[in-house]
Amino acid sequence: MKNHICSKIAQRMIWRKYCFIIAGAIIQGFAMGVFLFPHSIPSGGAGGITVLLNHWFNIPMSIGLWIVNASMLMVAVHYLGTESALGTLIGITITSLSVNFFEENVYIPYINSWFDLFIGSLILGIGVGTLLREGVSQGGIGILALIISRSRGIAPGKPLFWINGFIFVLTAYVINWQIVIQAVICQWLSTRVVDLIYELRIRNTLIALKLLPRKK
Repeated sequence: MKNHICSKIAQRMIWRKYCFIIAGAIIQGFAMGVFLFPHSIPSGGAGGITVLLNHWFNIPMSIGLWIVNASMLMVAVHYLGTESALGTLIGITITSLSVNFFEENVYIPYINSWFDLFIGSLILGIGVGTLLREGVSQGGIGILALIISRSRGIAPGKPLFWINGFIFVLTAYVINWQIVIQAVICQWLSTRVVDLIYELRIRNTLIALKLLPRKK
C-alpha cells in the first residue's frame, strides 16, 4: 500500500515536471516568434546563431533553432544525465514548433522594436526560468550555463549572460551593430527574470525542508 502511494506521488511529480517543461517551452517560443525574431533580435546564444544561419543560408528560424539546440544534446547527456537531456529534447522541440506556429499565426501590429524587446525579454525570462527551474536547459548555450551553474553552485543567469555576449557581438558584426545593444538588453532583462524564478525554486526547497518532520 505504501509503495503504491509512493509510486502515485512519483508519477504525479513526473507529470508536473513535464507540464512545466512544455509550458516553459511554449512561453519561450512565444517570446521568440512574436516579439524578438521579427526584429532579428537574438534571444540568446542559440538565437544568435539561428539569426546568422537565417542570414547566411536562409534557413527558417524554427528549423535553425532546432538544429543548433539539438547539436548540444550530446553535451547535455554527458554532463546533465539522460533525464535532463530528454527534458531538454522535449523543450527544444516544442520551442521550435511554437516559434513556427506563432510566426505563422500570430500577428501583432508593429509598434516599436524597443517595446517588443522589453516585453519579449520579460516573457522569454519566464519561459527560460521555468525550464531551468525544472533542471532542464532551454537548449543551446543554456546547457553550458546549467553545467556551470551546477558545478559552481551559482544561479545560471550570469554565465548565460557572458557566454551569449560573445555570440551577440559576432551577430552584430555580421548583420547590424544595433542588434548587439538590443541583444545585451534582452539578455540582461531575461536573465534577471531567470534568476528570480531560479532563486524562488531554492527558497521553496528550503521551506519544504524546514517543514519536514525532524527525527527525535
